[in-house]
Amino acid sequence: MTIDCGSCMVRSWQYGDEENLPLHANNQAIWLNLRDTFPHPYTQADAQRWIQYVVDPVLETNFAIDVAGEAVGNIGLRTGEDIDRYSAEVWYWLGEQHWGRGIITAALTAITNIAFSDLSLLRVEAMPFARNTASIRVLEKAGYQREGLLRWSAVKEGIVLDKVVYSYTSDDWLAAQVARS
Repeated sequence: MTIDCGSCMVRSWQYGDEENLPLHANNQAIWLNLRDTFPHPYTQADAQRWIQYVVDPVLETNFAIDVAGEAVGNIGLRTGEDIDRYSAEVWYWLGEQHWGRGIITAALTAITNIAFSDLSLLRVEAMPFARNTASIRVLEKAGYQREGLLRWSAVKEGIVLDKVVYSYTSDDWLAAQVARS
């Protein structure tokens, strides 16, 4: 899959992306805003494991954010199960040298469209740390609505943090499609 987002491409991960991935992912500022399963330091071995995981999956839910032909970040969906099977959590990261250019907003808009048009989801949600004002701005620019605050809901580096819940529903998506017509 490849989607031209203007400022970037959202595309399938491919073998070879692991070569430069640590240049973008090995950054404490990125790691501080992600789950602990995202490694830090981010090594070449981590990049190789990631590529093995995301290339040719049964259901593709993680995509490279490509700038000028190089994978510089990821955007993905963690799909729900059981009663949550029509929902997903979106997550993303971008190499710091590309921050502030609207790249994540463009990628988030593209992946949100895929979630509703191709995956038939009813809801996509994001739960950034309340301190992550840049991610909150991205979500709001992409049309996500703030639903609430999860107080003391995460611990990162021994610090108790709040998370903010944002969502985009299929109703929001349908309204946006009508508005574009």
